[in-house]
Amino acid sequence: MRILIAAPVGAGREGGVANVVYNQAQGLRDRGHEVTCLFREDILGKGGQAGRFEMLRLAAGLARRIGKEEDSFDAALIHAPAGLVYGLLRRLKRPGTKPAYVMMLHGIEERRIHAMSREARKGRAWYFRFRNRVWQRLYLMPLYRYSIVTCDHAMAINRETWSMLQLKYGRDAERVWYVPNGVEERFLRPRSYRAGEATKLLFVGTWLDHKGVYYLKDGFEMLAEDYPELRLTIAGCLADPKSVLSFFSPEVRARIDVIPFVAATEMPALYESHDIFVFPSLMEGMPIVLLEAMASGLPAVTTETCGMMDVIEDRYNGLLAKPADTKGFVGQVRKLIESAELRERLGRRAQETMRRSTWEVMAAALEQVLRAAVEVTAGSNAK
Repeated sequence: MRILIAAPVGAGREGGVANVVYNQAQGLRDRGHEVTCLFREDILGKGGQAGRFEMLRLAAGLARRIGKEEDSFDAALIHAPAGLVYGLLRRLKRPGTKPAYVMMLHGIEERRIHAMSREARKGRAWYFRFRNRVWQRLYLMPLYRYSIVTCDHAMAINRETWSMLQLKYGRDAERVWYVPNGVEERFLRPRSYRAGEATKLLFVGTWLDHKGVYYLKDGFEMLAEDYPELRLTIAGCLADPKSVLSFFSPEVRARIDVIPFVAATEMPALYESHDIFVFPSLMEGMPIVLLEAMASGLPAVTTETCGMMDVIEDRYNGLLAKPADTKGFVGQVRKLIESAELRERLGRRAQETMRRSTWEVMAAALEQVLRAAVEVTAGSNAK
């Protein structure tokens, strides 16, 4: 097949969605397909800016580009909501217009609104104040809706989204697929586990409110009182270190290392040099950093929500806490700090779980989705 993969993000491999695109493309190429990738700058140009309406402009630009090259591709895998204009145009022209449209959805906006509205009431949502909440409902939600209802097939990376596509948006079960993110095999390296108490916690992610950074702050400050040797690394935050450190009380700042950017090639060593992965995010799709940490054999504590529950089985290959529950989160981290046996047991099981979830495995599932969509398009053209 000749496949286009398009995503409304920058092309930097260190970004979560871009990471997914590159690995999807490579997996499909390894299976003999021709794959072209388009990112934000390929559509809008390197300096293209459109303010709040950037996503709509990008979707329109992508639709124009596909229209000019429609005979070059059999299927277009478009990360939502970038496919809404192309999907609408196909419906207006005819459903059999090439290429077939497969929408990939990383998570549902309903989850974001639910989680962050609650956080806003606590004063813990700087990106989700009243104006942003209104904008989310009146502008972003319709973009996602039209991406969902106009595609030939929909692909979700967590089961929560997979269910919502059917139950709320009325998509037929045979056209909704659950294909989770995978992990690169380079992370599946042998790991040794140190005895005694753990001393190095690792958080990887952009410094955003929905990543649970308030709970990371509160949790580390509580733990620091009881474990004098404990340190925290905040990596890949894409924020000024001074700004991140100012978030914490002065008493613990000297025990925090902030690394704003980590090259993709350096990630395995980062996981290897820490004892516990902490990720108190309030909502995600299926976070690549969690999968990488697990593949590295790093025991993880994360939250009981979204795609985290699809890969972590509590007390088997990791530990779960309720979202926005600092005490519960701290309690789970304490277990790992104090038990080298538990760290090793959960870490080894986490790595074994990820051995069954490589991008090679996921590429085979993705290929099945794309073939099904192409067959639908071919069937429409035959009528």
